[in-house]
Amino acid sequence: MTDTLPPDGPSDAIAAVAVVAQAIRAEVAKGVVGQAETIDHLLIALMARGHVLLEGPPGTAKTFLAQCFAATLGLDFGRIQFTPDLMPGDILGSNLFNFQTSQFTLTQGPIFCDLLLADEINRTPPKTQAALLEAMQERRVTLDGAAHKLPPHFTVVATQNPIESQGVYPLPEAQLDRFLFKVLVDYPSAEEERRIVARYGENRGAPTPAEVGIAAIVSPAQLEAATRAVGAVKLADSVTDYIVRLVRATRESPDLSSGASPRAAVLLAGAARARAALDGRDYVVPDDVKALATSVLRHRLLLSPAAEIEGKQVEALVRQLVEQTEAPR
Repeated sequence: MTDTLPPDGPSDAIAAVAVVAQAIRAEVAKGVVGQAETIDHLLIALMARGHVLLEGPPGTAKTFLAQCFAATLGLDFGRIQFTPDLMPGDILGSNLFNFQTSQFTLTQGPIFCDLLLADEINRTPPKTQAALLEAMQERRVTLDGAAHKLPPHFTVVATQNPIESQGVYPLPEAQLDRFLFKVLVDYPSAEEERRIVARYGENRGAPTPAEVGIAAIVSPAQLEAATRAVGAVKLADSVTDYIVRLVRATRESPDLSSGASPRAAVLLAGAARARAALDGRDYVVPDDVKALATSVLRHRLLLSPAAEIEGKQVEALVRQLVEQTEAPR
């Protein structure tokens, strides 16, 4: 018997995670048509305490999806529309002098929330993008030498438009590496688009989660319990070795000038644990790793000049490495 199989069935806590996840999917579906894969990535990121970068053309409901997801979980939602003139203080806040009390008072920026939508994050210069680094890594903000903690489930969902290349600032590698996933949001299928038009064709203005009947169905205690349950999911030594070999293979590929870091391996393991829990399992199987490898690695890899000339794609190379790396049985 392989060591990737558990000796016993899933615990009650893991079973509860799967039930909660299914309820969240159904609630979000009241407002968002399709995008099941994107919703699953958001759920996995939340359980694994990671952040998500959504890349897709305008009008594919990236912003509305983030709003519905936050509303379903009862999270404090914040939104920042990134623009070229946005400054770090506009995100973090600042200490302002109060003449009545003769003291400085902290005015919190929009980053002080549970789920932050960083809309069109690549439209602001790297100086402002870097204001998110500490918050995403350590879930705290430092202002004038004083550290201010962010909520324990603080999550950044950033969006960017891949079509336009003028007036944008590509995210630095250090910024990209903070995101657990980069998810490509494509246009809906013909049937999904028909349902979207039938549902919202008569609306005037953008809908809100409340207008489509979305309500908070998960309490903070349930969310915390689900996160703890994910941490107890078993990761067999053979699966750990598989993750390490897969990540190290990206550094040895001649088609890649820069491979994934050890942080990528750690995040991939955590995401695989969360995926297993959402599926009702208290153990990770190689298919969990395979299913998430592209989303975890695509934004961490750089093509070599020769591969770019040949027109190779990062996603195809990741799939090739997954096929070539022997998985435990």
